[in-house]
Amino acid sequence: MNFTIKQNPVILGIESSCDETAAAVIRGRKLLSSVIISSATEQAKYGGVVPEIASRAHTEAVDEAVGKALSEAGVTAKQIDAVAVTYGAGLLGALLVGLSFAKSLAYTLGVPLIAVNHIRGHLAAAYLSDETLKPPYITLLASGGHTAILHTQSYTEFSVLGATCDDAAGEAFDKVARILSLPYPGGPNVQRLAESGKASIAFPQALVKNSVKLQFSYSGLKTAVINYCHTASQRGEEVNAADVAASFQCAAVDPLVKKAVECALKTGARIITAGGGVAANDYLRTTLTAECEKHGIKCVLPEKKYCTDNAAMIAAEGLIQYNAGNFAPLDLNAQAQIPLK
Repeated sequence: MNFTIKQNPVILGIESSCDETAAAVIRGRKLLSSVIISSATEQAKYGGVVPEIASRAHTEAVDEAVGKALSEAGVTAKQIDAVAVTYGAGLLGALLVGLSFAKSLAYTLGVPLIAVNHIRGHLAAAYLSDETLKPPYITLLASGGHTAILHTQSYTEFSVLGATCDDAAGEAFDKVARILSLPYPGGPNVQRLAESGKASIAFPQALVKNSVKLQFSYSGLKTAVINYCHTASQRGEEVNAADVAASFQCAAVDPLVKKAVECALKTGARIITAGGGVAANDYLRTTLTAECEKHGIKCVLPEKKYCTDNAAMIAAEGLIQYNAGNFAPLDLNAQAQIPLK
């Protein structure tokens, strides 16, 4: 089916890759509504996301989320010009709920279906913060599944300048939260605890030294935290959890900020953006903003609520793909894993 590309289209975004059932509406680059129905409280009882519980929650909430998003945006279903949906990466069962709903709606309305890579959604969240943002720029991506520094050359193309060679920053935050017996979700709770501590413990920074490529590594940092806490326990010493959290946070974040700025200076990019759940971390936001100001670089950070999983970022990436004419077939399937590119 051929579709006409419209100026300032109304795009409905749907996100269901993990434990957030989300829907949002944009008109052009203007965000009209963003709704999130989370099952995090239920997941917290089990210390993390249970795929079966997430899938059931999505099934129960997706129609409500979409209905609220349309109502808050002041548009009807018939005014939708395209439906953008996360098809990966994420929990397969959870993805299938949102994808099935999106395909049915697109078919019923006779509008394009747009397949959105969840990670590209995180990258597009910056456009929600600054409607004038244009490539080229550097993006610091830090989420539960990916950690990388990207050079965005156009709206649809980017190159990976450096990435983690093992674990992701967000996963490391969650692991350290469990080590410190902090509740789910781990990242925000590590940050809160770190605020009352001092970065006085010399944990290894999450950067591979002497590497030809720009590589980060969080496996060793996690192990160092585990060993520190275990050794103290064996000696009968009390662990200052706040100091552990603060020291870990610095070791995890400082290399990301330092290398993002170095990449901007090396490439000549005058803008740095950030995306992914870790981009909601206050220490990262403060440090990155300060370093950018020091070097005369513009720092564009999405609001915290658009760093974690949401449908506004899916709609924002959907607009990019819509303008490029990249529409998906209705037999599109979900994918648990998708390459960063």
